[in-house]
Amino acid sequence: MSSPVLEFRDVSAAYGGAVILQEISFAINEGETVGLVGRNGAGKSTTLMSVYGVPSVKGDILVGGKKVSGRAHVPTSRGVSLVPQGKRIFSNLTVEENLMLGRASGRKGTWTLPAIYDLFPNLARGKKRSGTSLSGGEQQMLAIGRALMAEPALLMLDEPTEGLAPVIIDGIIEALKEIRSRGTALLLVEQHIGMIQKLADRYLALRSGRLVGDGPVSQLEDRAVQELIAL
Repeated sequence: MSSPVLEFRDVSAAYGGAVILQEISFAINEGETVGLVGRNGAGKSTTLMSVYGVPSVKGDILVGGKKVSGRAHVPTSRGVSLVPQGKRIFSNLTVEENLMLGRASGRKGTWTLPAIYDLFPNLARGKKRSGTSLSGGEQQMLAIGRALMAEPALLMLDEPTEGLAPVIIDGIIEALKEIRSRGTALLLVEQHIGMIQKLADRYLALRSGRLVGDGPVSQLEDRAVQELIAL
């Protein structure tokens, strides 16, 4: 049986006095693709940011079987990378310089610049341009490529298709399939349930900060599950 690359044990999270997550527990195993679903405000983004200690966290978060202590660099150095909502591309850096930031993790692996350019040829063509001069879809490719350069065992993505045209979304899905085929686990926060159904093995469902569903992605077809999480 594969080992968890990420595990939450009775994790609660809050911003100031506002409690967002309430005692949630789950595990993401090696090579697994999991979709994290729920309505806006359910706590999906907070779940991802909790790995980096951004909200105040109670309970245990383990990366590679070891607890993390709220220091933002620790999860990345242990093999968890985040593609954040909003992309967060640095305007004063070229495409290639933005990609090279991923190397700060110090991890070794196969996600080299040529490998990223093979995955996203548009980035190769624009590698000397400012990162923010790219189209929205290309900036999302850049954000994914930068996260891959950290050589993650688990790639977390927060709304990776937000604001993108359908043809670009199809390209992102194909890229994620390729990433998955290379053994990287994926944790997807995504409003488009169709994308979760195309990519994920399993879903986790949040409602008002509580974990209310955990099962095979085929269950998302069930009306009872849809009503439970109000999709």
